Amino acid sequence: MTKNIVTIDGPAASGKSSVSRGLAHRLGWQWVSTGAFYRGLAFVAMKEKVTPEDTAALVTLTTSSLWTVNMDSDQTRVWWRESDVTAEILSEENGLRASHVSQIPEVRTALLQNQRNCALTVSGLVAEGRDCGTVVFPEALLKVYLTASQGERAARRAREQGLNLQATQAQQQARDRQDTTRAAAPLQIPEDARVVDSEGLSLDEVIERIFGWLKP
Repeated sequence: MTKNIVTIDGPAASGKSSVSRGLAHRLGWQWVSTGAFYRGLAFVAMKEKVTPEDTAALVTLTTSSLWTVNMDSDQTRVWWRESDVTAEILSEENGLRASHVSQIPEVRTALLQNQRNCALTVSGLVAEGRDCGTVVFPEALLKVYLTASQGERAARRAREQGLNLQATQAQQQARDRQDTTRAAAPLQIPEDARVVDSEGLSLDEVIERIFGWLKP
């Protein structure tokens, strides 16, 4: 399956979801946000009153039937107790929870196979996250690292969610520190990745650039 996998990694609000979704549509492939697994787990743990310090309970929760992650054409959806909680897991507050949870090696190991299983039943997959090219699909056909300045990324997220820019920037800076300094699978540029700075580029321009790298 590796010949039909493209990974798109990068920091928060770099445009990964929009780009990966658009590229998958262009290719006629499926797409998945691997971060939804961590965001979903963090959200469900909070709702089920499982603390981030209780590693054993978190690992058990990774395989609980209380929640599921489903690939959709428009979103990677998380369901908890039969309710679609996708919008709730995407908040900056839950993103910080997810960043804490994702630092736990046992949790990352427990969720890894679930993420890899996304490629088993599809003809092609665009996977976006923070360690897709380095850990989840290290043999992918094409690896992309998508980035933009910290200020630009904060402005995008604030516009998208109607949030205060300064508060969003502070939360994002904290998230970046956690993601890049964690011991387990930190955010980094895969050695063989193509780097795209999306600042100043339209969504279509970014997608077209990546699509061009896949042409025979």
